[in-house]
Amino acid sequence: MAATNLSSFSSSIEKTCLFSPCPSQKPLSLPPKTLQKPFFSSKPSSSRFLSHTHKNPSKLLSKIPISDIVSSAKDPDEFYISCDEKPREECGVVGIYGDPEASRLCYLALHALQHRGQEGAGIVSVSNKILHLFTGVGLVSDVFDENKLDHLPGESAIGHVRYSTAGSSMLKNVQPFVAGYRFGSVGVAHNGNLVNYRSLRTMLEDKGSIFNTSSDTEVVLHLIAKSKAQPFFLRIIEACEKLEGAYSMVFLTEDKLVAVRDPFGFRPLVMGRRSNGAVVFASETCALDLIEATCEREVNPGEVLVVDKDGIQSFCLLPHPQPKNCIFEHIYFSLPNSVVFGRSVYESRHAFGEILATEAPVDCDVVIAVPDSGVVAALGYAAKSGVPFQQGLIRSHYVGRTFIEPSQKIRDFGVKLKLSPVRAVLEGKRVVVVDDSIVRGTTSSKIVRLLKEAGAKEVHMRIASPPIIGSCYYGVDTPSSEELISNRMTVEEVNNFIGSDSLAFLPLESLMRFLGACAPNYCYACFSGYYPVPPKDVKVKRVGDFVDDGVNGSLNCIDEEWVQASRDVAMRKVNASR
Repeated sequence: MAATNLSSFSSSIEKTCLFSPCPSQKPLSLPPKTLQKPFFSSKPSSSRFLSHTHKNPSKLLSKIPISDIVSSAKDPDEFYISCDEKPREECGVVGIYGDPEASRLCYLALHALQHRGQEGAGIVSVSNKILHLFTGVGLVSDVFDENKLDHLPGESAIGHVRYSTAGSSMLKNVQPFVAGYRFGSVGVAHNGNLVNYRSLRTMLEDKGSIFNTSSDTEVVLHLIAKSKAQPFFLRIIEACEKLEGAYSMVFLTEDKLVAVRDPFGFRPLVMGRRSNGAVVFASETCALDLIEATCEREVNPGEVLVVDKDGIQSFCLLPHPQPKNCIFEHIYFSLPNSVVFGRSVYESRHAFGEILATEAPVDCDVVIAVPDSGVVAALGYAAKSGVPFQQGLIRSHYVGRTFIEPSQKIRDFGVKLKLSPVRAVLEGKRVVVVDDSIVRGTTSSKIVRLLKEAGAKEVHMRIASPPIIGSCYYGVDTPSSEELISNRMTVEEVNNFIGSDSLAFLPLESLMRFLGACAPNYCYACFSGYYPVPPKDVKVKRVGDFVDDGVNGSLNCIDEEWVQASRDVAMRKVNASR
């Protein structure tokens, strides 16, 4: 029962470095217990409308202690690989309660979170106890227009942007999802990944559940529907008790907005408020800025926030392991103007560049960035080294997903479409190129070749993250470990592979030293191979480096597999670093 795993938030608790507290609520003090860190390694636009109408049988009384409430409640998809060759954040979420233009504000907030997912978008609003849903494939601006937003009335809404799959079967996986059950309707938008999805789905299917999508989020709806807990938010809590992995979720019912974050706090989720009192939840503070909402605090790891006409109630899941925030939010995923996990993303990336300049200096004439994610780190490198920063690569922001290539094959076609070298900056110069990460290495090799063809005398690669040796299972779309070049090669071998004159990564020890007292609160699994929550049903993409340029058509021949992968490769890598 949920009763055994719930507690109300303490009213007198100490400050932690994990989040910025709400002025009216003191921060959560997490128990000192730390879970063991087990080691595991493993090898255009369609749209839909939907409405649900149900009566609401019960209303939550305000100000009731949680103890009183509890005691009284008895296909594989096709894939496109972009020429960025970067890890991909799979989604962003938004929730708004108490604003007459909720769906329009949700639309704007999703636009601010577009970098977290470009494959699909959706919004659910509620009006007169009816949930209205619209989802579509493509960018937010492609999916929604004035007419569609007019069909999403009400003062509460949730929204979602998604990156992961592509092709004809993608629309059914675009969130939010809406489901009806015997006590009403509920919509959900989820950022993260459940590592026990397959076992939960098998268990539910054995009990008669029928699934409409291949998304792990649908499992949550089935668990809520099967729960007998009352009132509704206890169903959410009971469902979350069965989940393992990363989840920052927003739920919408006929009269409530609920925000939940997993006990480890892998993915970010913040709470803000507009001047009219409307409550807003979003994956990043940049979404709050756009709709003129003031950020109040983070949703704490393990916290459940229930918003309704009576105000905000806060509950928490037990136990409280040590938080494990995703460090890649600061390296790549989040926008530089966001504050994530209580830190400025811009300041973090600038500091990463400064560390690289200090620990991996090289004689050079100019510092450039691989746009856009490498720009702030490059600024930091240039400032620390005293070498001027210039725009040596210009990025095209108008590149689509597929192109018709001329019959006379163009070498490095995909990279040239997206990145154009500036010969006046590069010719005859010793160039330092700052990028945020190297995944498979194929794009980096093409960039080095591109710069040298433009006249660069030397090309020195500086990477503002440690080498990636492990796949992420907590909501980031990464290749299998066997395809990660740093998991197969030493730094010297990677340097030879990409053809640069020198190569240096941000040392993991230096990264942790920069984070200071907060360092234990971050997840470094992709750099170390140690996973806070051991992956059980491992979902990896096996695409490989045979994909020529990464933007030419769909990979129909590549199947998505569920595999229990070997950890030998990463084990050797970690042992060698000791």
